[in-house]
Amino acid sequence: MLISEQIFLIAEETFSSAICLILVWFLIKPYQVTREVRHLGLPIGFGFLCVSYAVSGFTHLYPLATFSSLPLAWFQLLLRPFSILFLAFTYYFSKKSSKNSRLMWDVTLSAIIVALTSLVIFFFIAPQFEFGNYRVLSIFVRIFNIVCLLYITIHTLRSHLVAQDSKTLLTPFGYLFLLIGQYSLLIWDTGDVTNEVPFYGGLVLRWIGLILFLLIAYRTFYGANKRSPK
Repeated sequence: MLISEQIFLIAEETFSSAICLILVWFLIKPYQVTREVRHLGLPIGFGFLCVSYAVSGFTHLYPLATFSSLPLAWFQLLLRPFSILFLAFTYYFSKKSSKNSRLMWDVTLSAIIVALTSLVIFFFIAPQFEFGNYRVLSIFVRIFNIVCLLYITIHTLRSHLVAQDSKTLLTPFGYLFLLIGQYSLLIWDTGDVTNEVPFYGGLVLRWIGLILFLLIAYRTFYGANKRSPK
């Protein structure tokens, strides 16, 4: 890997992590007002994404030859589907207001956190894991991410069509760009790795999706406060 490519990847992951951190700051506001646990889903999901991008950026400080043998590299690879799965469960339970649904959400939240804690222990406290084929695992991770993002995209698009609110129009497009970005990275994983166009294309599509979410959050929270009467 050239030094310029390494610097780009570090900057790209840092930028993605910074956007997710700002999104968490915006998305935590509904929970601060209502104190309802169901409002924690989106900020926690994007918080996990923030951590995964930050860890990925840190791993790019190491030479490419040793990348697949780093526990941090495997950790960030497996943390990202946790993040997207968390977002998918958040949207699944978002329209369900019954006590049973809230209980199921609490159980799901607890199960995902326990699984994530086990993942941390597995990689860092008891690191006896024999690392296998990073590229093969990344293919399965991409497919899983695509399925979850497809569900979220369809869910948010249906919600927009029902609500007919212009503020929600960009939400399915944000997830759609993340989905296409994952598909582009899947093409790179399963094809010729020397052709870096799908790889960098996937990263750019991720940027577009995250920037759309940042625009949505700004319009929803800061823009509403700015227009509210004093």
